[in-house]
Amino acid sequence: MSHAHGEITRESFEQPSWDERYAGDGRTWSGRPNAVLVGEASDLAPGRAVDLGCGEGGDAIWLAERGWQVTAIDFSEAGLRKAAEHAVERGVADRIDFRQADLRTWTPDGEEWDLVTSCFLHLLDHGMLEATEQMAAAVAPGGTLLVAGHHPDDEHTGLRWSMPGVMFTAEELAPALDTAQFAVRAEAQQRTEARHDETHTVTDAVLIGRRRA
Repeated sequence: MSHAHGEITRESFEQPSWDERYAGDGRTWSGRPNAVLVGEASDLAPGRAVDLGCGEGGDAIWLAERGWQVTAIDFSEAGLRKAAEHAVERGVADRIDFRQADLRTWTPDGEEWDLVTSCFLHLLDHGMLEATEQMAAAVAPGGTLLVAGHHPDDEHTGLRWSMPGVMFTAEELAPALDTAQFAVRAEAQQRTEARHDETHTVTDAVLIGRRRA
């Protein structure tokens, strides 16, 4: 969960706040896939993927365009509606199954995917550790888990000061993965990003788990 503007409160993390955010005619986000997903998934053979916290569908659509069959999950009805419209525009609606669910309580319920990805989903009260445990359970043998978010050292997000326990390092999430089942990489990755006509260096927390076949 990444906020582009406005004061961040606990209510900012609830469904009505995101439905309001996505309710306008334009897009809240760029529609482009997250750079960390492109970097980690471009070389993967397409299979079944799940995008958790899909928002307006930029990542899910990119995956579908590369041949993946995608399940895209978010709790915002407005976000899912925009994502579905975008998927139709891009000609990949038949490759994406949009589902509404709250990722604070979501479980894979026995379903498995070759790629489980969550980019910039942020939950209150260190909730991403438990969420990452559920994500790990959803990775098929030989599959990949990718969790990326705003690193606590990233001062430009606006989350750092007002909401302790929301941002995370990859190392903090790594215990959610059983190393007997996963080869784990936990990294802080830097990239440049243009915001308000200025270029900033952004630090992402990136956790990658490759499940042993």
